[in-house]
This record gives sequence, C-alpha cells and structure tokens, in this order.
Amino acid sequence: MRTQDFSRAPDIAQAGVMFVGGTRYTRPVAWLRHAGRYRTMISEMKRMRGYRGHRTYWQPPFTLGTIAWFDTMDDLMRFARTGTHRELMAWVTDGSRNAIGGWIRVYTAAPHGYTNGVWRAEGNVMQNIETFTPIGMEEVGPPVVRVKRDRETGDNATG
Repeated sequence: MRTQDFSRAPDIAQAGVMFVGGTRYTRPVAWLRHAGRYRTMISEMKRMRGYRGHRTYWQPPFTLGTIAWFDTMDDLMRFARTGTHRELMAWVTDGSRNAIGGWIRVYTAAPHGYTNGVWRAEGNVMQNIETFTPIGMEEVGPPVVRVKRDRETGDNATG
C-alpha cells in the first residue's frame, strides 16, 4: 500500500540515499592487499551518522563492490570525506597496479513508496494497492488486480 511513512520498515527501507559502486581489481592478490583496508573502512562507515546498512558483492572475475544506505546525501558525503575512505580510494586509483576500473552511482529515494503488514506504519494490513502508479501521460494507472473475463463472451465476470 502506498505510503510516505517507513518508520516501521527495516533500516534500509528508511534510507534516503543508496550508494552503489564497484572496483575491478587487477588480480586476487590485490583483493588480499585491499581486505584489511576495506574492513577498517566498513567499521568506520558503520559508526557514521545516518548509516542504515550495506552489502558487499562480487562480480567475476575480479570486481568487488559495495551497496550502502544512508539517511541523507550529506551523511553519505561525510563518510566519503573520512581519512580511511580517502586512503582506500588513493590506493585503488594509484595507476593500474591495484585496479583497472571503477564506477559509482548514487540513488535518492522518492518520498513515497509501498509497505505492507508488519512494516506498515499505518496498521498491519496486507493488501494490494488499487491501481498502479501512473506512467507517461496517464492520469490514473490500471487496476492492480485484473478483472477476470468470461472466456466465452469476453465480458467481465461477475462472480
């Protein structure tokens, strides 16, 4: 059900900003050199104001990445300015000895979204919204629950 209140939802659902990034390392030994710095950086990130959670992912052959959630863009940028993060990024971008590529995307959450059940602040209700969010030139989206049609006549079923 549509909402703007995520107060009963998990921490990452309450985040206003999501960071997604990846680094393509040169070889596994670069990962090993990176591991200690990365653990230190994650420990520091967890203590930052506005931190909501993170996940680390692997993409073959040598890409490691982070997805992290923060309350605000300012909270994320404060973390980016920490000494540990700066040192790690300097190490990663030191020519092509340790890594050969990297990317970052930052996403901002819309104020509205959807919750159901125990994560719904407006009450423990499990049900569909009536219509999808409009797209393009639509003023109202189509119904979420499809109306069943009579196979023989093609008319809407009534029963």
